[in-house]
Amino acid sequence: MVQPPKVFSVLGIPVHVMSNYPGWLLQCLQQKQGAHVVTLNAEMTMQAQQNTSLAQVIENAELVIPDGAGVVMYLRWLFWQKVQRCPGIELAETLLQEIGQQQTDKTIFFYGGAPGVATQAATYWQQKSPHLNIVGTHSGYHSPEEEQQLHQILTQLQPQVILVGLGVPRQELWIAQNRHLCPQAIWIGVGGSFDIWSGTKNRAPAWLANNNLEWLYRLYKEPWRWRRMLALPQFAIKAFIYRLTTKSAT
Repeated sequence: MVQPPKVFSVLGIPVHVMSNYPGWLLQCLQQKQGAHVVTLNAEMTMQAQQNTSLAQVIENAELVIPDGAGVVMYLRWLFWQKVQRCPGIELAETLLQEIGQQQTDKTIFFYGGAPGVATQAATYWQQKSPHLNIVGTHSGYHSPEEEQQLHQILTQLQPQVILVGLGVPRQELWIAQNRHLCPQAIWIGVGGSFDIWSGTKNRAPAWLANNNLEWLYRLYKEPWRWRRMLALPQFAIKAFIYRLTTKSAT
């Protein structure tokens, strides 16, 4: 039995801390308990400050993991938690590997990315883990009519794990709006993971990721991100002030 996660607040947004996120999700699969997994970083936290709908979705999610370095450092420095960063792509990879080895009866669905990307990502995983049962894929670019068809497909197939790569906050809002289609499924927002698995893009070198500098690699590869990166110093300042205010009030 996997211990339930501890819950901490980062700028009023819940974050779940535990040692075995994949094990907790595998347990949910075995018990047929649906869950929405949010991969929280500083940028998403700042978006939630301005977007009440996103904040509500995160608060209602069954599992919010510390994906970003800023969130991890907040938990370490201000809550004295021995927490490790859990990138969403790595959580998804571990979960898929475990399912392919232990729970081959479980079905998977990939939704998101440019046309063909989710299919290429599925092909990569079928080669990597032949026993993995990926029952369908769907592009994130489609008409309203095609989205209705997607709803019908999900309702019919009832996949037990649904990976959604639409970017933040679209994927979180979409999952919250459509969880009722597959109430027993594990839904995970995986951002650009399909691009990585399909070979369309590359992850940051390990030495950058290990030193909490993955954001720098993303900025180098995609300079247009600079406006979004302004959320990082804003998060640091606001988190520090928030924690000081909270302490003084107690």
